[in-house]
Amino acid sequence: MDARTGSLGLSAQQKRSMDIALWLALLVPAGLLAGALASQVFGGLHPCEMCYWQRYGHFAGLTFATLALLIVPARRPLLLLAALGIAVSGAIAVYHAGVEAQLWEGFTECTATGARSLQDILRTPIVRCDQVQWRFLGLSMAAWNAIFSLTSAGAIAWLTLKRR
Repeated sequence: MDARTGSLGLSAQQKRSMDIALWLALLVPAGLLAGALASQVFGGLHPCEMCYWQRYGHFAGLTFATLALLIVPARRPLLLLAALGIAVSGAIAVYHAGVEAQLWEGFTECTATGARSLQDILRTPIVRCDQVQWRFLGLSMAAWNAIFSLTSAGAIAWLTLKRR
């Protein structure tokens, strides 16, 4: 620890950049996961298989960001891992948006999740990965996830690696 800057030898500007990266790494995946869950619970939008895949990257990013908050000496590598998790979610979202736009064929089968009995199977909607359930400004949720995830992952990595 550097007593002068209160951090691991970072200048005040570098510390500020790392703090911004940390908040982005915490808030972006948390916000996107909350939005996905809210659209599912309150909006009645059922996720397809690739929608779930996108969430896994955000869970990983949020986990690494939380560890970065708690383990200050390892903050830089943990923030880079958080950025990577968020970027993976964004990459899956690009693929998913392409499937939705019929730019390429998806490789998943339609699945129904959460079924425990025959009645559950009959009540659970089958959601196809190639059909858009909701759009905003002409873009699907997958496309918006791609935009937010890849942009924020790039910003987190840049802020974390920024020198002066």
